[in-house]
Amino acid sequence: MDFDIVKIQKPDEVNFILGQSHFIKTVEDLHEAMVTAVPGIKFGLAFCEASDPRLVRWSGTDETCTELARHNALLLGAGHCFIIFLAAGFYPINVLNAIKQVPEVCHIFCATANPTEVLIAQTDLGRGIIGVVDGKPPLGMEQEKEIAARKDLLRRFGYKF
Repeated sequence: MDFDIVKIQKPDEVNFILGQSHFIKTVEDLHEAMVTAVPGIKFGLAFCEASDPRLVRWSGTDETCTELARHNALLLGAGHCFIIFLAAGFYPINVLNAIKQVPEVCHIFCATANPTEVLIAQTDLGRGIIGVVDGKPPLGMEQEKEIAARKDLLRRFGYKF
């Protein structure tokens, strides 16, 4: 077995969701889940088919995000993985539950805008995602000042009242 690290290639501010699924219908079902969860959402998704003809299947509502998804799916090349890129102003928190409810979704590895590396195992059979490195390690412990700033940020975003 060999190991590889694939760095997700994207602009800094772009959020993405990386997961694993199990069926060719994934593309249509994920697309439907996205547009139903957030009408008008702009995104692109790609899915690495694990059985013949082993294509990268794709869909989306935003050309730039769709191209990011297609490009990164080819870099990953791991069976049955999917990746969804969200245009600026759209966030994973608004669609994650809808994605998790798609019957063929098995696992979500991450949902982030952070720099991310995907750990890949390569065997004679193919490639699989072992896990992800999402962002950098903590620099210290949150104190009262940081707690207040976190709560203020959540209120500004409209997530807390």
